[in-house]
Amino acid sequence: MTTRIDVRFAQLRKEGRSALVTYLMAGDPDPDTSLAIIKAMPAAGADVIEIGMPFTDPMADGPSIQAAGLRALKAGMTLRKTLQLVRDFRKEDGNTPLVLMGYYNPIYIYGVDKFLADAKEAGVDGLIIVDLPPEEDIELCLPALKAGLNFIRLATPTTDDKRLPAVLANTSGFVYYVSITGITGAAAADSKAVGDAVARIRRHTNLPVCVGFGIRTPDAARAIAERASGAAVGTALVDALRTSLDSEGRATPKTVNAVAALAASLAQGVKSAKPAAE
Repeated sequence: MTTRIDVRFAQLRKEGRSALVTYLMAGDPDPDTSLAIIKAMPAAGADVIEIGMPFTDPMADGPSIQAAGLRALKAGMTLRKTLQLVRDFRKEDGNTPLVLMGYYNPIYIYGVDKFLADAKEAGVDGLIIVDLPPEEDIELCLPALKAGLNFIRLATPTTDDKRLPAVLANTSGFVYYVSITGITGAAAADSKAVGDAVARIRRHTNLPVCVGFGIRTPDAARAIAERASGAAVGTALVDALRTSLDSEGRATPKTVNAVAALAASLAQGVKSAKPAAE
């Protein structure tokens, strides 16, 4: 099984550069604007796009992404509509890898088999489900792999060498290294510590290692891209979206451009990096 994610990272390896991975919440601040923003990401320089699935109890998310989820839910976003957003994106872009990121509960309610079939048909390439540990692989991970979707696992600063093989056992696509302990948007990533952690993970796997949490600026993205296969940015983009909204929390003519401009500057940071050999 080769997915768009595998193809994209193979291309990037040939180009000798790291990926910019962007995260945005599906339906934030409304479904139409959300689609327009996500459509703008590839031209802005995003190599992989993570799309958040709005959920009422997002325990790993910081205030910015929690608020984005609440805006999306208030605008009527559902998992079904999130898959429709993917379908609409795919009408114009058949190459950019799309990863759905979120929690298991909405998928469980939707129905695992139906969700996987619908996600694959819509054009989803991979899943990051933050509250399903390896011990629960039978719930979603193994069925997802069987359905032809990558299942991307999180590793953290507290994932030691004893735990890593379990985390990596059924992981595919890439490994997502969480650079800080805690919630999204809480602190800045320490690029030296990240470099050591990425090197340690690479001793256990040949998969690309992308780093997220705590990357907000082009300089920070460049520093991470020099040490990892990709830099993942979410909170900073969600904050750029939020500050473009009007006093009622609605999109303005500035909204799409505000997010795309930040993504473009982050992409320049990533592209200016000289990545360490994998």
